[in-house]
Amino acid sequence: MKSIWAGTIGFGLVNIPVKMFSATRESDLDLDMLDKKDHAPIHFLRVNSNTGKEVAWENIVRAYKYEDRYIVLDPKDFKNASLEKSNMIEIESFVNEKEIDSIYYEKPYYLEPGKTGVRAYGLLREALEKSGKVGVATFVLRNKEHLVLIKPSDKVIIVNRIRFQEEIRDVSEFKLPEKTEIKPQEL
Repeated sequence: MKSIWAGTIGFGLVNIPVKMFSATRESDLDLDMLDKKDHAPIHFLRVNSNTGKEVAWENIVRAYKYEDRYIVLDPKDFKNASLEKSNMIEIESFVNEKEIDSIYYEKPYYLEPGKTGVRAYGLLREALEKSGKVGVATFVLRNKEHLVLIKPSDKVIIVNRIRFQEEIRDVSEFKLPEKTEIKPQEL
């Protein structure tokens, strides 16, 4: 299996070389759409909504809709906004795992120690396990900064990508019952 990222876990003066692997695999059935008549694959076109004509890739720009207008971004804008790639998962703090609500969990990854990091990897794993703590860290993967939790699980250290607070919907959007009267026998 090929790693998706290689770098180090860092905290204080400690740096542990690691490789990252996806801990999950998709199990969806990938279906193609075919023409019923001759089973030829269906292609999707990029079509201008005003003219109905196909638009070539070189004539497509990216934009952000703000209020009722589009703000077109050019390649320089993306370059200026892109995060500097880093090869470090930087642990910023340690917290009790129970303090993190499961709604924040997004995607797990496995970490494997590098050749020179086996002992330090084991030490970090054992310290996290014995303390009941998880490391809260940030790192850049594919030009996006991610917030992650670092936690032990059996023999491996898991990095769980978690969502930022602004990505969680407020429950006030839903029609939820107030306190419900429940009989003891129902409970």
